[in-house]
Amino acid sequence: MTEIQVKKKLNAANGEMLLAVDLQLPSRQLIGLYGKSGAGNTSLLRILAGLFSPDEAKVVVNGTTWIDTSKGILLPPQKRKVGLVFQDYALFPNMTVRENLLFALSKGQSLEMVEELIELSELGDLQHQRPLKLSGGQQQRVALARALVQRPELLLLDEPLSALDQEMREKLQHYLLRVHQAYGLTTILISHNQEEIEKMADWVVVLDAGKVVKQGKVEEVFQETAAPTSMTLKGTLVSIERTANGNWLTIENGDNRWRIPAGDGHGSYRIGEEVIFSLEAAKVKLNVKGD
Repeated sequence: MTEIQVKKKLNAANGEMLLAVDLQLPSRQLIGLYGKSGAGNTSLLRILAGLFSPDEAKVVVNGTTWIDTSKGILLPPQKRKVGLVFQDYALFPNMTVRENLLFALSKGQSLEMVEELIELSELGDLQHQRPLKLSGGQQQRVALARALVQRPELLLLDEPLSALDQEMREKLQHYLLRVHQAYGLTTILISHNQEEIEKMADWVVVLDAGKVVKQGKVEEVFQETAAPTSMTLKGTLVSIERTANGNWLTIENGDNRWRIPAGDGHGSYRIGEEVIFSLEAAKVKLNVKGD
């Protein structure tokens, strides 16, 4: 069990915000931390990792007190059994993959864990390469392996897959789940992607403006926001694409961009005109501009 009671005043986009959470998280579960940007998710993870000091807090992980401000207890990061993975990997560019993992070993720790992680992460052929020669997905595998070297009791993942393309993201989702299960970890994953949380998490906590507004089993929390079976789209037609898998129209409205199947009537549409469609949600592909 991980007990988290945290209070911290934060500077938010709309002024001062109080991060105030009181959680009891089950062990050996993958916990999804879900909410809008600025809700306090990253600040909470940084407090747990020891990179950010709370105003008031009590954090107990598997019976060990990491933080208790009322008693003056504030363990430094190196004394917390915690692994942290960011979106930007944070690897040492002048070290090889193997050297990055060796650097994370604690004094006197056996090299066996590094060998085990290189094998589990399928990094054998890459272990003598430096990070800048690796793809984003490969770098993220190295970052995760490095976070696991000291066998953390708590693995913290701050949007680790958001910078990757969809194909690589899906591959690493499966990889993260495999590692989480192989080591029996308690993992907290920040993601703004509901589909990702639904696919990976056992339990979800929803934060809004620094407060827990909902938590529980994934299917229960997201039950009210289940994906619609049909939807109406309105926007400007920006392209007509003919592919081997059929013809597609791309529509924009503000920051949203949709690709929808054109059917047989694509010839009746004109680039730049306003259009409205009603169709099955499963047939719509949604992207935010700039992704």
